[in-house]
Amino acid sequence: MRIFSKIQKQISYLIYSYLLVILIFFIFRLIIFPLNLSEIKSILQESQGLGLIVKSLIMGFRFDTVITSFILSPIIISLLISSIFKIKNRIFYKINHYYIVVFFSICFAISAIDIPYFKYFFSRFTLVGLTWLDSPLFVFKMIFQEPSFIIYFILFVVIIVLYSWLMYRIYCKTLRKVVLSTQNEENDESRKSIIKTYALNLTIYILLLLLCFLGMRGRVALKSPIRVGTAYFSNNPLINQIGLNPVYTFIKSVEEKFILSQSLELVSDIEAEKFVLNEFKDFYSQTIKTQPLENNVILVIMESMSAEYLGHFGNNSGLTPYLDSLANHSISFENVYTAGIHTYNGVYSTLFAQPALLDIHSMKKTTIPKMNGLPNILNREGYTTLYFTTHDDQFDNIGGFLMANGIEKIISQKDYPTNEVKSTLGVPDHIMFDRAINEINKLDKNKPFFSAMLTSSLHNPYVFPESISLKPKSKEIKDKMLEYSDWAIGQFLEKAKKTSWFENTIFVFIADHGAYIGKNKFDIPISYHHTPFFIYSPKHIMAEKNENLGLQIDLCATVLSKLGINYNRKESLGIDLNNFSRRYAYFSSDDKVGVLDQDYFYIWNKNGKEVLYKYRQDDSKNYLQEQRTIADEMKNYAFSMIQYSQKTLK
Repeated sequence: MRIFSKIQKQISYLIYSYLLVILIFFIFRLIIFPLNLSEIKSILQESQGLGLIVKSLIMGFRFDTVITSFILSPIIISLLISSIFKIKNRIFYKINHYYIVVFFSICFAISAIDIPYFKYFFSRFTLVGLTWLDSPLFVFKMIFQEPSFIIYFILFVVIIVLYSWLMYRIYCKTLRKVVLSTQNEENDESRKSIIKTYALNLTIYILLLLLCFLGMRGRVALKSPIRVGTAYFSNNPLINQIGLNPVYTFIKSVEEKFILSQSLELVSDIEAEKFVLNEFKDFYSQTIKTQPLENNVILVIMESMSAEYLGHFGNNSGLTPYLDSLANHSISFENVYTAGIHTYNGVYSTLFAQPALLDIHSMKKTTIPKMNGLPNILNREGYTTLYFTTHDDQFDNIGGFLMANGIEKIISQKDYPTNEVKSTLGVPDHIMFDRAINEINKLDKNKPFFSAMLTSSLHNPYVFPESISLKPKSKEIKDKMLEYSDWAIGQFLEKAKKTSWFENTIFVFIADHGAYIGKNKFDIPISYHHTPFFIYSPKHIMAEKNENLGLQIDLCATVLSKLGINYNRKESLGIDLNNFSRRYAYFSSDDKVGVLDQDYFYIWNKNGKEVLYKYRQDDSKNYLQEQRTIADEMKNYAFSMIQYSQKTLK
């Protein structure tokens, strides 16, 4: 025990600081478990389940150590210098102490934000999570109006207060004593003892520096340091995600966006263009028989309405009776997938027939590009164009982007009475639908109209409207909101049937993106992309099931085909699902690309990891090596399409 008394207080301070930070990171990681309890129980039932969980926690320790080592490295050097030169200045040690407290507090803030982010997106926090920075008030309101978000905020405050207090206690027992020590205390030791103590502490400092360097690399292998892909050691996506540290994923996303590259370089632009033109040559040569422009178009983009919520697609909850009935009276496109996982992806891809460009925000551009989408095409064809949203239209720059691209009028939160605004997401869906009917009734009856509407009821904060006729059977608030969303759409159509324009209107329904539903065996939840896509017009369209494999970006071409409108097809990447089917469906999930055919699900990650699943069989085995040719074809298809699309934003 005597040897420990010889260790400098500076070294003790470093060791205690490291252990405390690792403990707090571990607590944040443990919070993921109750949020995914059913999946954790399923893993534990497997023969190697407990071992996988333990290994993921060890992996998490490695990633936590990477972040901790980077932050502590300059302090180790600083305190080594203080040891050599016997610095006893109080301000010097205070600066070192506050540096540690402030930087790790920022890390814990990111870790706290990551909990609801991961719960919602099934992905650790990245730079994409800060795309709201130009609308901070909107997001802060959303946080404080959602009870679960408030819990995470309180958790963060409690941890920061506790961490700061514990660090103060550590400071008082270590660095503060260095400042208060006297020369007489050193003189009490013999010269030989002083030399031994000095050698011991110098050895420990060197060892700490070596361990810190190793900690920053995260691996002992010389060829490569630890990477995001290192965490992907199993076929279970939850296990792989548990091992990651959100501070690490955030920093890596910043590095990739601002340091490594400002644009996509998946394949060469020339190769991408050649591939796309060849792939779509039959579609480009298609001739549409022109018919009189007598059909209005109402497009409802449904917030988070995954196909997996609907009974039509096999859900047995019975919470969407109106949408299920609507599917049976419409053209229902059964195999359609959204372009991304964010609302801005959904609005952009639905209206402008372009895919999501991984984690690039397609609508946040200083110079807004002119897009060849539904609003501009229909506007040129003489349509009056409107856009309705329940909340602030400037969030995600959607309002400005749409006004620059064919939308003539936007009705948003500012246009509703303040007493109808219930949360940061604005008014309830049925209020927006009622306003839309009133606005459409005022339009020039001699002109057709196009109206896009974005719902918000399935996005938190969840606020169930009062004084409506719906009596939900669900107990959980999210399920109640699903029932409400379905009810609001039903009420809208019933009221629309009483208008003069109903019979000559095509109603189109699609999700902006899906949701993370149930158990998930894949790195990208398919439920987050599989979307309902209905075209409803009792007078003009016969009900049918369309099994063609398609994408959200195909809505534009599919609707224009029904209207008999010709346009420059080479300016979009959508196809007419009435007459064509894709070889593959592809989509982006921030740092990942997913590709589907009728049997396989290929996933590519920016860190270079690739997997190939037989998703129809719910098989999580990686068939990449056995089916390398199939995987390469799927990858080339998606990469070429996404790369070709990038030119629209230049």
